[in-house]
Amino acid sequence: MRHRSRPFLAALSLLCATPLLAAATDGTDASGQSVRVEVTGLRSAKGVVRACMTPHKERFPQCRNDGTTFSLVVPAGQAGELVFANVPPGQYAIALLHDENNNGKADRAMMMIPREGFGFSRDAKVVMGPPSFGEAMFDVGHAPVKQAIHMRYML
Repeated sequence: MRHRSRPFLAALSLLCATPLLAAATDGTDASGQSVRVEVTGLRSAKGVVRACMTPHKERFPQCRNDGTTFSLVVPAGQAGELVFANVPPGQYAIALLHDENNNGKADRAMMMIPREGFGFSRDAKVVMGPPSFGEAMFDVGHAPVKQAIHMRYML
């Protein structure tokens, strides 16, 4: 019989072991739309909120090394609403990290449990690891888009 927690531990380790948001280009297009993100549930104004939005399922949730990734870093005290501007039409997913100590990575306890807050577009739930791209995916078309993301904390 397979041990059911191993996929969870592997996925959670992947999410937490590397910086959630690496440097990315803005990927803007003058004919694109805005994507507004309402962020709720931040437990403090410490540090920053790191946000990334990607159209590539294989790059989600880390959003690393991708020329079409959008990224924002905002002081946590000012992160009630985030705006990605000039987003070309397509399917995207967003990952947020409340980097309370502003060290550029998702800190973890006992080598797997996130110490800092996280959230995903479509307010996708975390069950045995981060959600899939499909669970967090939303469409950007020819009208502005709004997403609500509630931050979650495990510790």
